[in-house]
Amino acid sequence: MAAAYELRCRECGKRYDNAPLSICDECFSPLEVVVDLDEAKRTVTRASIAAGPTSMWRYQALLPVPDDATPYTPAGWTPLLRAPRLADRIGAKNLWIKNDAVCLPTLSFKDRVVSVALENAKRFGFDTVGCSSTGNLANAVAAQAARLGFRTYILVPADLEAAKILNTQVYGATLVRIDGNYDHVNRLCSQIADRYNWGFVNVNLRPYYAEGSKTVGFEIAEQLGWRLPDNVVVPMAGGALITKIRKAFKELIALGLVEDRPVRFFGAQATGCSPIATAVKTGADHIEPQRPATIARSLAIGNPADGVYATRAIRESGGWAEDVSDVEIVSAIQELAETEGIFTETAGGVTTAVTARLYAHGRIHPDELTVTCITGNGLKTTDVLQGAYEQHAAIRPRLGDFEEYLAERTQESNEQREVEAGGAYVG
Repeated sequence: MAAAYELRCRECGKRYDNAPLSICDECFSPLEVVVDLDEAKRTVTRASIAAGPTSMWRYQALLPVPDDATPYTPAGWTPLLRAPRLADRIGAKNLWIKNDAVCLPTLSFKDRVVSVALENAKRFGFDTVGCSSTGNLANAVAAQAARLGFRTYILVPADLEAAKILNTQVYGATLVRIDGNYDHVNRLCSQIADRYNWGFVNVNLRPYYAEGSKTVGFEIAEQLGWRLPDNVVVPMAGGALITKIRKAFKELIALGLVEDRPVRFFGAQATGCSPIATAVKTGADHIEPQRPATIARSLAIGNPADGVYATRAIRESGGWAEDVSDVEIVSAIQELAETEGIFTETAGGVTTAVTARLYAHGRIHPDELTVTCITGNGLKTTDVLQGAYEQHAAIRPRLGDFEEYLAERTQESNEQREVEAGGAYVG
C-alpha cells in the first residue's frame, strides 16, 4: 500500500489535501508531495521492494498514487552499468552510467514522471491531459495517454526535432506547434489548464509528476547494493530531476534502507541555455532567465521552474555545475557510443561532456564512486550527427573489392592516428 501523503508548500509549509494544485495560495511558491515516512517504515523494507515488479512500481509505496492504482506501463528499472572504457578516457576509475535511454515505453526518463502524473489524472477525473514539452515529455505523455484512453493535447516549440514530433503524433495525440520557445509554451499551457480544466502533467499535476523522478534515485541505491554513491551528475532543464534524486536518497536514509553518507550533486547544462549552472558559478541566490540557443533542445528551458531548488541542492551537497558547448555535446555523444555502446540524445551528450570536465578540473576524484545519468535515447536527435560520418561508395560483392576497400580504410586509419599523435605519416 502507498504511504499517506499530502501537498505542502516548499516555502511557507502550508498543507493541502491532494488535488490538482501546484502553487501555494498564501505565498505563491510551488507545492510538493510529502510522504509520511513514519507510516512507510512499518511496511517498506528491502525485501518488500525486491518482491515488487521489475519496474519503477517496486517503489509504489513511496509514490503519490492511490492505493488501488494498477499502473499499466513498466517504466523504470533501467540498467546501472559500469563504464570502464569511458572512465579510462576521462581519467576516472569508478564510473557508472544510469541508462534511461532504454526506459519504457518511449526511451527517456520522462516515462517515469508521466506514469505517476497520469495515475493522478485518473484519480482527479480528468478526461483530457496534456503538457508543454521540449520533446521527451511529449513522447511519454502521448504514448501513455493512448494506453489509458485519455484525449491528449501537447504543445511544443515549433523548432522541435523531427523525430520527437513524429514520436508524439504516431500515438494519436493532438500536437500543437508554437512559434516561441519552451517558456512561451509553458505559460500558454498554464492558461489552457485553467480555462478548460484539463490535466497538464507539468502544470496542475506537477507536484505528483515530479515525484516520479525519485525512482531514479531509488534504483541507483538498490542497484549499488543498497548504498549511496559519492557523486551523481545530472542533466538540468527545469531542475526537478536533481532535486528529486536527492530527495529519494534522503527518504531511503530516513527509512533505514541505506547508510547515511554524504552525496555530492553535480548539474549539467548546455552553454546556450545554462541559467542554473550560471547561478551556481556566480553564487547568485536567484535564477536569471536566458533565451535558449543550443542543440540540446530537451534541456532548453530558459526560466526553470525548479532552478532555485536545484541550485540549493548542488550547493548544500558540496557539488558544482558546468555547461558545455554544442561542439562538445556532439563529441561526447560519439565518445559515449564508441566507448560504452550507449547512443544518447543531446542531453546525454551534455552530461557526458560535463562529467569529463569535472574530472579534468579535479572536482571529482578518480577513485570516487560516481554515477552519471543518461536520460534519453540518441535515436531522437539524429539530426545533430548529420554529415558527421563519411558514406563510402558501394563496392561489388567480390572478395577482391573488399580487400581493396580494407586496404584503403587501413591506410586512412593509420594516417589519422599519426595526425592525432602529432607526427607526419610516411606512406
